[in-house]
Amino acid sequence: MAQDAYCQTTPSNMQDFCIATVMDMIMGLSSEDARKIESFWQYCVQHQYFNVGYPEAADFDYSALNRFLSFSINNCGDWSQQSNYLLNSFDFEREVIQFFAALFCIPAELGWGYVTNGGTEGNMFGCYLARELFPEATLYYSKETHYSVAKIIRLLRMKSSMVDSQPNGEMDYDDLIKRIWLDGERHPIIFANIGTTMKGAVDNIATIQDRLRNIGLARRDYYLHADAALSGMILPFIDNPQPFSFADGIDSISVSGHKMIGSPIPCGVVLARKKYVEHISVDVDYISASDQTISGSRNGYTPLLLWMAIKSRTMSDWRQRTQHCLDMAQYVIERFHAKGIHAWRNPNSITVVFPKPADHIWQKHCLATSGKISHIITMPHHSGRETLDRVINDIALDSAPGHGLVPALVV
Repeated sequence: MAQDAYCQTTPSNMQDFCIATVMDMIMGLSSEDARKIESFWQYCVQHQYFNVGYPEAADFDYSALNRFLSFSINNCGDWSQQSNYLLNSFDFEREVIQFFAALFCIPAELGWGYVTNGGTEGNMFGCYLARELFPEATLYYSKETHYSVAKIIRLLRMKSSMVDSQPNGEMDYDDLIKRIWLDGERHPIIFANIGTTMKGAVDNIATIQDRLRNIGLARRDYYLHADAALSGMILPFIDNPQPFSFADGIDSISVSGHKMIGSPIPCGVVLARKKYVEHISVDVDYISASDQTISGSRNGYTPLLLWMAIKSRTMSDWRQRTQHCLDMAQYVIERFHAKGIHAWRNPNSITVVFPKPADHIWQKHCLATSGKISHIITMPHHSGRETLDRVINDIALDSAPGHGLVPALVV
Protein backbone atom coordinates (compact mmCIF):
# COMPACT_ATOMS: atom_id res chain seq x y z
CA MET A 1 0.00 0.00 0.00
CA ALA A 2 2.87 2.39 0.77
CA GLN A 3 4.37 1.65 -2.66
CA ASP A 4 0.99 2.31 -4.28
CA ALA A 5 0.79 5.69 -2.57
CA TYR A 6 4.30 6.45 -3.79
CA CYS A 7 3.38 5.56 -7.35
CA GLN A 8 0.55 8.07 -7.28
CA THR A 9 2.95 10.94 -6.68
CA THR A 10 5.86 10.03 -8.93
CA PRO A 11 6.57 11.96 -12.13
CA SER A 12 6.04 10.21 -15.45
CA ASN A 13 9.73 9.26 -15.79
CA MET A 14 9.41 7.21 -12.60
CA GLN A 15 6.44 5.17 -13.84
CA ASP A 16 8.70 2.38 -15.13
CA PHE A 17 10.02 1.97 -11.59
CA CYS A 18 6.45 1.70 -10.29
CA ILE A 19 5.55 -0.85 -12.93
CA ALA A 20 8.60 -2.92 -12.05
CA THR A 21 7.61 -2.79 -8.39
CA VAL A 22 4.07 -3.88 -9.24
CA MET A 23 5.49 -6.82 -11.19
CA ASP A 24 7.56 -7.80 -8.18
CA MET A 25 4.41 -7.69 -6.05
CA ILE A 26 2.28 -9.65 -8.56
CA MET A 27 4.45 -12.47 -9.81
CA GLY A 28 3.49 -14.02 -13.10
CA LEU A 29 2.18 -10.88 -14.82
CA SER A 30 3.71 -9.73 -18.04
CA SER A 31 4.96 -6.17 -18.31
CA GLU A 32 1.88 -5.30 -20.38
CA ASP A 33 -0.51 -6.79 -17.83
CA ALA A 34 1.29 -5.08 -14.95
CA ARG A 35 0.92 -1.76 -16.74
CA LYS A 36 -2.78 -2.47 -17.28
CA ILE A 37 -3.46 -3.16 -13.61
CA GLU A 38 -1.42 -0.12 -12.58
CA SER A 39 -3.36 2.04 -15.03
CA PHE A 40 -6.63 0.84 -13.55
CA TRP A 41 -5.35 1.69 -10.05
CA GLN A 42 -4.59 5.23 -11.18
CA TYR A 43 -8.03 5.47 -12.78
CA CYS A 44 -9.72 4.39 -9.55
CA VAL A 45 -7.72 6.89 -7.50
CA GLN A 46 -8.69 9.68 -9.89
CA HIS A 47 -12.41 8.87 -9.98
CA GLN A 48 -13.19 7.53 -6.50
CA TYR A 49 -15.17 10.62 -5.46
CA PHE A 50 -16.72 11.52 -8.82
CA ASN A 51 -20.15 10.07 -8.13
CA VAL A 52 -23.02 12.56 -7.97
CA GLY A 53 -25.60 10.64 -9.97
CA TYR A 54 -25.45 7.30 -8.15
CA PRO A 55 -25.84 6.51 -4.43
CA GLU A 56 -22.54 4.95 -3.44
CA ALA A 57 -20.78 6.38 -0.39
CA ALA A 58 -17.01 6.55 -0.88
CA ASP A 59 -15.89 7.79 2.55
CA PHE A 60 -14.74 4.47 3.98
CA ASP A 61 -11.51 2.87 5.07
CA TYR A 62 -11.55 -0.87 5.67
CA SER A 63 -7.80 -1.34 5.34
CA ALA A 64 -7.72 -3.02 8.77
CA LEU A 65 -9.62 -5.90 7.15
CA ASN A 66 -7.28 -6.35 4.18
CA ARG A 67 -5.49 -9.27 5.84
CA PHE A 68 -8.70 -11.31 5.74
CA LEU A 69 -8.49 -11.35 1.94
CA SER A 70 -5.82 -14.02 2.39
CA PHE A 71 -8.55 -16.51 3.28
CA SER A 72 -11.48 -18.14 1.52
CA ILE A 73 -14.27 -17.15 3.92
CA ASN A 74 -17.55 -18.78 2.90
CA ASN A 75 -20.78 -18.10 4.82
CA CYS A 76 -22.63 -21.09 3.46
CA GLY A 77 -26.04 -21.62 5.01
CA ASP A 78 -27.70 -20.22 8.11
CA TRP A 79 -25.46 -18.07 10.31
CA SER A 80 -27.52 -19.00 13.37
CA GLN A 81 -26.36 -22.63 13.14
CA GLN A 82 -23.00 -24.29 13.54
CA SER A 83 -21.58 -25.35 10.18
CA ASN A 84 -18.80 -27.82 9.49
CA TYR A 85 -17.26 -25.29 7.10
CA LEU A 86 -15.07 -23.61 9.69
CA LEU A 87 -13.85 -20.53 7.79
CA ASN A 88 -17.00 -18.44 8.06
CA SER A 89 -17.80 -15.04 9.59
CA PHE A 90 -21.12 -16.12 11.13
CA ASP A 91 -20.43 -14.42 14.46
CA PHE A 92 -20.04 -11.08 12.67
CA GLU A 93 -23.02 -11.66 10.39
CA ARG A 94 -25.14 -12.40 13.45
CA GLU A 95 -24.28 -9.01 14.94
CA VAL A 96 -24.96 -7.26 11.64
CA ILE A 97 -28.42 -8.81 11.42
CA GLN A 98 -29.12 -7.94 15.06
CA PHE A 99 -28.27 -4.30 14.30
CA PHE A 100 -30.64 -4.15 11.34
CA ALA A 101 -33.37 -6.06 13.18
CA ALA A 102 -33.34 -3.36 15.86
CA LEU A 103 -33.18 -0.65 13.18
CA PHE A 104 -36.20 -2.07 11.34
CA CYS A 105 -38.15 -2.87 14.53
CA ILE A 106 -38.47 -6.64 14.57
CA PRO A 107 -37.63 -8.76 17.67
CA ALA A 108 -34.74 -11.17 17.10
CA GLU A 109 -36.93 -14.19 17.77
CA LEU A 110 -39.47 -13.13 15.11
CA GLY A 111 -37.12 -12.20 12.28
CA TRP A 112 -34.32 -13.69 10.22
CA GLY A 113 -32.09 -12.28 7.52
CA TYR A 114 -28.67 -12.45 5.99
CA VAL A 115 -25.99 -10.41 4.22
CA THR A 116 -26.69 -10.46 0.49
CA ASN A 117 -24.86 -9.69 -2.71
CA GLY A 118 -26.90 -6.48 -3.01
CA GLY A 119 -30.37 -5.01 -3.15
CA THR A 120 -31.58 -7.17 -6.06
CA GLU A 121 -30.87 -10.39 -4.17
CA GLY A 122 -32.69 -9.00 -1.15
CA ASN A 123 -35.70 -8.11 -3.30
CA MET A 124 -35.69 -11.55 -4.88
CA PHE A 125 -35.60 -13.15 -1.43
CA GLY A 126 -38.65 -11.14 -0.33
CA CYS A 127 -40.55 -11.99 -3.52
CA TYR A 128 -39.57 -15.65 -3.19
CA LEU A 129 -41.00 -15.79 0.34
CA ALA A 130 -44.19 -14.14 -0.89
CA ARG A 131 -44.56 -16.56 -3.79
CA GLU A 132 -44.11 -19.56 -1.51
CA LEU A 133 -46.76 -18.15 0.83
CA PHE A 134 -49.18 -17.31 -2.01
CA PRO A 135 -48.10 -19.44 -5.02
CA GLU A 136 -50.79 -18.17 -7.41
CA ALA A 137 -50.77 -14.53 -6.31
CA THR A 138 -50.06 -11.44 -8.40
CA LEU A 139 -47.18 -9.10 -7.58
CA TYR A 140 -48.04 -5.39 -7.85
CA TYR A 141 -45.29 -2.83 -8.39
CA SER A 142 -45.22 0.75 -9.61
CA LYS A 143 -43.72 2.16 -12.79
CA GLU A 144 -40.98 3.77 -10.69
CA THR A 145 -39.80 0.44 -9.28
CA HIS A 146 -36.18 -0.60 -9.90
CA TYR A 147 -35.66 -2.42 -13.19
CA SER A 148 -34.47 -5.58 -11.41
CA VAL A 149 -38.04 -6.41 -10.35
CA ALA A 150 -38.90 -7.32 -13.94
CA LYS A 151 -36.03 -9.83 -13.88
CA ILE A 152 -37.17 -11.24 -10.55
CA ILE A 153 -40.71 -11.71 -11.87
CA ARG A 154 -39.40 -13.68 -14.85
CA LEU A 155 -37.03 -15.79 -12.77
CA LEU A 156 -39.69 -16.66 -10.21
CA ARG A 157 -42.39 -17.02 -12.90
CA MET A 158 -44.80 -14.83 -10.96
CA LYS A 159 -47.94 -13.14 -12.22
CA SER A 160 -47.47 -9.39 -12.08
CA SER A 161 -49.18 -6.07 -12.68
CA MET A 162 -47.50 -2.69 -13.14
CA VAL A 163 -49.22 0.14 -11.26
CA ASP A 164 -49.24 3.79 -12.30
CA SER A 165 -47.20 6.28 -10.32
CA GLN A 166 -47.82 9.86 -9.25
CA PRO A 167 -45.74 12.75 -10.65
CA ASN A 168 -43.44 12.67 -7.61
CA GLY A 169 -42.68 8.97 -8.18
CA GLU A 170 -44.94 7.64 -5.43
CA MET A 171 -47.30 4.77 -6.20
CA ASP A 172 -50.78 5.66 -7.47
CA TYR A 173 -52.86 4.02 -4.74
CA ASP A 174 -56.13 4.40 -6.65
CA ASP A 175 -54.66 2.48 -9.57
CA LEU A 176 -53.26 -0.18 -7.22
CA ILE A 177 -56.64 -0.88 -5.69
CA LYS A 178 -58.39 -0.75 -9.08
CA ARG A 179 -56.03 -3.37 -10.48
CA ILE A 180 -56.36 -5.65 -7.45
CA TRP A 181 -60.14 -5.33 -7.62
CA LEU A 182 -60.35 -5.99 -11.37
CA ASP A 183 -57.99 -8.98 -11.04
CA GLY A 184 -60.10 -10.41 -8.25
CA GLU A 185 -56.82 -10.94 -6.39
CA ARG A 186 -57.42 -12.17 -2.85
CA HIS A 187 -53.74 -12.43 -1.89
CA PRO A 188 -51.88 -9.52 -3.50
CA ILE A 189 -48.12 -9.23 -3.13
CA ILE A 190 -47.22 -5.56 -2.83
CA PHE A 191 -43.73 -4.40 -3.78
CA ALA A 192 -43.33 -1.03 -2.04
CA ASN A 193 -40.53 1.40 -2.85
CA ILE A 194 -38.88 3.01 0.15
CA GLY A 195 -37.06 5.51 -2.02
CA THR A 196 -37.48 5.11 -5.79
CA THR A 197 -34.44 4.97 -8.03
CA MET A 198 -34.89 8.23 -9.93
CA LYS A 199 -37.00 10.43 -7.61
CA GLY A 200 -36.43 9.08 -4.11
CA ALA A 201 -40.18 8.65 -3.55
CA VAL A 202 -41.51 6.53 -0.70
CA ASP A 203 -44.65 4.45 -1.23
CA ASN A 204 -46.80 5.00 1.85
CA ILE A 205 -47.16 1.64 3.57
CA ALA A 206 -49.88 2.92 5.90
CA THR A 207 -51.95 4.18 2.97
CA ILE A 208 -51.53 0.90 1.12
CA GLN A 209 -52.76 -1.07 4.12
CA ASP A 210 -55.69 1.25 4.72
CA ARG A 211 -56.77 0.92 1.10
CA LEU A 212 -56.45 -2.88 1.20
CA ARG A 213 -58.51 -2.95 4.38
CA ASN A 214 -61.21 -0.89 2.67
CA ILE A 215 -61.69 -3.59 0.03
CA GLY A 216 -61.99 -6.31 2.65
CA LEU A 217 -58.45 -7.69 2.79
CA ALA A 218 -57.20 -8.59 6.26
CA ARG A 219 -53.53 -8.32 7.18
CA ARG A 220 -53.04 -12.08 6.77
CA ASP A 221 -54.34 -11.91 3.19
CA TYR A 222 -51.43 -10.12 1.54
CA TYR A 223 -47.64 -9.82 1.58
CA LEU A 224 -45.79 -6.49 1.75
CA HIS A 225 -42.14 -6.25 0.71
CA ALA A 226 -40.14 -3.02 1.10
CA ASP A 227 -37.30 -2.13 -1.26
CA ALA A 228 -35.30 0.24 0.95
CA ALA A 229 -32.01 0.02 -0.95
CA LEU A 230 -31.06 3.65 -0.21
CA SER A 231 -33.61 5.06 2.21
CA GLY A 232 -33.34 2.10 4.56
CA MET A 233 -30.27 3.82 5.98
CA ILE A 234 -31.90 7.27 5.98
CA LEU A 235 -35.39 6.95 7.49
CA PRO A 236 -34.30 5.28 10.77
CA PHE A 237 -32.16 8.32 11.60
CA ILE A 238 -34.58 11.21 11.10
CA ASP A 239 -37.33 12.61 13.31
CA ASN A 240 -40.40 12.18 11.09
CA PRO A 241 -39.87 9.27 8.72
CA GLN A 242 -42.49 7.78 6.47
CA PRO A 243 -43.61 4.28 7.54
CA PHE A 244 -40.93 1.76 6.56
CA SER A 245 -40.43 -0.87 9.30
CA PHE A 246 -41.86 -4.16 10.53
CA ALA A 247 -43.68 -2.17 13.19
CA ASP A 248 -45.45 -0.42 10.31
CA GLY A 249 -46.58 -3.73 8.81
CA ILE A 250 -43.97 -4.89 6.27
CA ASP A 251 -43.12 -8.58 5.86
CA SER A 252 -39.61 -8.21 4.44
CA ILE A 253 -37.13 -5.47 3.63
CA SER A 254 -33.99 -5.13 1.53
CA VAL A 255 -31.29 -2.49 2.02
CA SER A 256 -27.96 -1.96 0.26
CA GLY A 257 -24.65 -1.91 2.09
CA HIS A 258 -22.63 -0.08 -0.56
CA LYS A 259 -24.96 2.94 -0.70
CA MET A 260 -25.33 5.01 2.49
CA ILE A 261 -22.99 2.78 4.50
CA GLY A 262 -20.26 2.47 1.90
CA SER A 263 -18.39 -0.67 0.84
CA PRO A 264 -15.71 -1.61 -1.71
CA ILE A 265 -17.82 -4.65 -2.59
CA PRO A 266 -21.53 -4.44 -3.45
CA CYS A 267 -23.55 -6.02 -0.66
CA GLY A 268 -26.76 -5.65 1.29
CA VAL A 269 -29.00 -7.01 4.00
CA VAL A 270 -32.41 -8.63 3.78
CA LEU A 271 -34.71 -9.23 6.74
CA ALA A 272 -38.04 -11.05 6.86
CA ARG A 273 -40.52 -12.50 9.30
CA LYS A 274 -39.09 -15.81 10.46
CA LYS A 275 -42.39 -17.68 10.08
CA TYR A 276 -42.18 -17.10 6.31
CA VAL A 277 -38.48 -17.94 6.05
CA GLU A 278 -39.10 -21.32 7.63
CA HIS A 279 -41.19 -22.27 4.57
CA ILE A 280 -38.12 -22.27 2.32
CA SER A 281 -35.49 -23.71 4.68
CA VAL A 282 -33.77 -26.92 3.57
CA ASP A 283 -31.39 -29.17 5.51
CA VAL A 284 -27.98 -29.67 3.89
CA ASP A 285 -26.27 -32.71 5.33
CA TYR A 286 -22.74 -32.12 4.08
CA ILE A 287 -22.49 -28.72 5.79
CA SER A 288 -24.42 -29.95 8.85
CA ALA A 289 -26.72 -26.94 8.68
CA SER A 290 -29.83 -25.63 6.96
CA ASP A 291 -29.91 -23.08 4.17
CA GLN A 292 -32.64 -20.61 3.24
CA THR A 293 -30.60 -18.13 1.21
CA ILE A 294 -30.76 -17.43 -2.53
CA SER A 295 -27.11 -18.11 -3.32
CA GLY A 296 -26.04 -20.82 -0.84
CA SER A 297 -22.32 -20.09 -0.71
CA ARG A 298 -22.00 -16.45 0.28
CA ASN A 299 -19.32 -13.82 0.62
CA GLY A 300 -17.86 -14.07 4.13
CA TYR A 301 -15.90 -10.82 3.74
CA THR A 302 -18.82 -8.41 3.32
CA PRO A 303 -20.27 -9.20 6.79
CA LEU A 304 -16.90 -8.07 8.17
CA LEU A 305 -17.19 -4.80 6.23
CA LEU A 306 -20.72 -4.11 7.47
CA TRP A 307 -19.78 -5.15 11.00
CA MET A 308 -16.88 -2.70 11.08
CA ALA A 309 -19.06 0.08 9.65
CA ILE A 310 -21.77 -0.29 12.28
CA LYS A 311 -19.36 -0.87 15.15
CA SER A 312 -17.25 2.19 14.34
CA ARG A 313 -20.21 4.63 14.45
CA THR A 314 -22.72 5.51 17.14
CA MET A 315 -26.39 6.14 16.46
CA SER A 316 -25.61 9.82 16.84
CA ASP A 317 -22.95 9.47 14.14
CA TRP A 318 -25.48 7.88 11.77
CA ARG A 319 -27.94 10.70 12.45
CA GLN A 320 -25.32 13.35 11.75
CA ARG A 321 -24.23 11.54 8.60
CA THR A 322 -27.82 11.41 7.38
CA GLN A 323 -28.50 15.04 8.23
CA HIS A 324 -25.40 16.12 6.35
CA CYS A 325 -26.70 14.41 3.19
CA LEU A 326 -30.13 16.01 3.61
CA ASP A 327 -28.57 19.44 4.17
CA MET A 328 -26.45 19.07 1.05
CA ALA A 329 -29.52 18.06 -0.97
CA GLN A 330 -31.28 21.23 0.15
CA TYR A 331 -28.17 23.24 -0.74
CA VAL A 332 -28.22 21.80 -4.27
CA ILE A 333 -31.89 22.75 -4.69
CA GLU A 334 -31.25 26.30 -3.51
CA ARG A 335 -28.28 26.66 -5.87
CA PHE A 336 -30.38 25.42 -8.79
CA HIS A 337 -33.21 27.80 -7.90
CA ALA A 338 -30.77 30.70 -7.64
CA LYS A 339 -29.79 29.98 -11.23
CA GLY A 340 -33.40 29.80 -12.40
CA ILE A 341 -33.56 26.00 -12.74
CA HIS A 342 -36.49 24.09 -11.27
CA ALA A 343 -35.20 21.37 -8.92
CA TRP A 344 -37.02 19.44 -6.21
CA ARG A 345 -36.85 16.45 -3.89
CA ASN A 346 -39.30 14.27 -2.04
CA PRO A 347 -39.62 14.50 1.77
CA ASN A 348 -36.64 12.94 3.58
CA SER A 349 -34.87 12.28 0.27
CA ILE A 350 -31.29 13.03 -0.75
CA THR A 351 -32.20 12.67 -4.44
CA VAL A 352 -32.47 16.05 -6.19
CA VAL A 353 -34.46 15.95 -9.44
CA PHE A 354 -34.10 18.51 -12.24
CA PRO A 355 -34.68 18.77 -16.01
CA LYS A 356 -32.34 16.66 -18.10
CA PRO A 357 -29.42 18.73 -19.41
CA ALA A 358 -27.77 18.28 -22.78
CA ASP A 359 -26.20 14.89 -23.43
CA HIS A 360 -22.63 16.16 -23.18
CA ILE A 361 -23.39 17.59 -19.71
CA TRP A 362 -24.98 14.52 -18.10
CA GLN A 363 -22.42 12.26 -19.75
CA LYS A 364 -19.54 14.41 -18.52
CA HIS A 365 -20.74 14.21 -14.91
CA CYS A 366 -22.18 10.67 -15.10
CA LEU A 367 -25.62 11.88 -14.08
CA ALA A 368 -28.36 9.26 -13.87
CA THR A 369 -30.94 10.22 -16.48
CA SER A 370 -34.35 8.83 -17.39
CA GLY A 371 -36.74 10.40 -19.88
CA LYS A 372 -36.83 14.16 -19.33
CA ILE A 373 -35.19 14.22 -15.89
CA SER A 374 -31.82 13.72 -14.27
CA HIS A 375 -30.83 13.63 -10.63
CA ILE A 376 -28.03 14.33 -8.20
CA ILE A 377 -27.73 12.21 -5.05
CA THR A 378 -25.88 13.87 -2.18
CA MET A 379 -23.75 11.26 -0.42
CA PRO A 380 -21.67 11.38 2.79
CA HIS A 381 -18.40 11.86 0.89
CA HIS A 382 -19.68 15.19 -0.44
CA SER A 383 -18.11 16.90 2.56
CA GLY A 384 -17.35 20.00 0.51
CA ARG A 385 -19.42 21.74 -2.14
CA GLU A 386 -16.88 22.03 -4.94
CA THR A 387 -17.94 18.96 -6.90
CA LEU A 388 -21.63 19.77 -6.58
CA ASP A 389 -21.06 23.42 -7.52
CA ARG A 390 -19.11 22.37 -10.60
CA VAL A 391 -21.97 20.19 -11.81
CA ILE A 392 -24.60 22.84 -11.07
CA ASN A 393 -22.59 25.54 -12.82
CA ASP A 394 -22.18 23.42 -15.95
CA ILE A 395 -25.91 22.67 -16.01
CA ALA A 396 -26.75 26.34 -15.48
CA LEU A 397 -24.41 27.40 -18.27
CA ASP A 398 -26.02 24.87 -20.58
CA SER A 399 -29.48 26.22 -19.68
CA ALA A 400 -28.57 29.79 -20.55
CA PRO A 401 -30.37 31.40 -23.51
CA GLY A 402 -29.36 29.67 -26.68
CA HIS A 403 -28.71 26.32 -25.00
CA GLY A 404 -32.19 25.36 -23.81
CA LEU A 405 -33.12 22.61 -21.38
CA VAL A 406 -36.24 20.51 -21.74
CA PRO A 407 -39.27 21.86 -19.82
CA ALA A 408 -39.19 21.32 -16.06
CA LEU A 409 -41.35 18.72 -14.36
CA VAL A 410 -43.63 20.52 -11.94
CA VAL A 411 -44.35 18.70 -8.67
